[in-house]
Amino acid sequence: MILDRILEHKKAELRRKKGRGYMAELKGKIADRPAPSGFISALEKAYAENHPALIAEVKKASPSQGLMRPEFADRYEPADIANTYKEYGAAAVSVLTDQEFFQGHLDHLTRVKDHVELPALNKEFMIEDIQFYEARAHGADAVLLIVAALDLIQLEDFYSIAKGLTLDVLVETHHESEIDATLERIPGATLIGINNRDLKTFSTDLSVTQRLARRIPPEKIIVSESGIHKREDVVQILEAGAKAMLVGESLIRADDIGARIQDLRGEKDSASPPL
Repeated sequence: MILDRILEHKKAELRRKKGRGYMAELKGKIADRPAPSGFISALEKAYAENHPALIAEVKKASPSQGLMRPEFADRYEPADIANTYKEYGAAAVSVLTDQEFFQGHLDHLTRVKDHVELPALNKEFMIEDIQFYEARAHGADAVLLIVAALDLIQLEDFYSIAKGLTLDVLVETHHESEIDATLERIPGATLIGINNRDLKTFSTDLSVTQRLARRIPPEKIIVSESGIHKREDVVQILEAGAKAMLVGESLIRADDIGARIQDLRGEKDSASPPL
């Protein structure tokens, strides 16, 4: 299972980072950083104005697809991509920082935050306390908690650590049991992601959002993740109850990123206006 391989490598990677001065260095950087901007409030505002809210992802590669765009191998600039997202109406940006499997880096997050006025999610496999300090030190406004990667104690503890660092939290789920655990263990969680990607096969199915959304109270913000490529997909997740969508691959691979965003938001087809 790909997730298991990622988590095993992540544990080894983090062991190498636990030098005596690293946490002090991170805390120093955090002290120099401005307070996070409101990731959740940005999604709420965008949904109210022209839903669904778009979280556009800066994603260089993936374990299943490899490099997303050949020219990025030599001249990949995350801030340029994020600026395009902003120009065409994205409410927020997600930045993948895993190096081994996604060719990301924490510096990608820093560059995006230093040059683009959008709230940013640190898209990472969070399994250790220190990663939340890394996220905050590099400018994140929100972090991801993947329920499938954590035990229930970690889920509670990591949510508390994130909130203590004034970070918003996107809790990612894949199954009914993970929805139930989230609602029971961290009832204060506002942002609940439903990942349409099977972590064993990496295939996507939008019916996952349709199925799981029924278990989530209406006051929560549902974020549908993965497998969203065209306007019909957006309509499908909206009808299921999603208020936001996290889109990466279909944007990065597009010949015209701006046109793809317009298509997803229903801005180019007069027969299919925004819902």
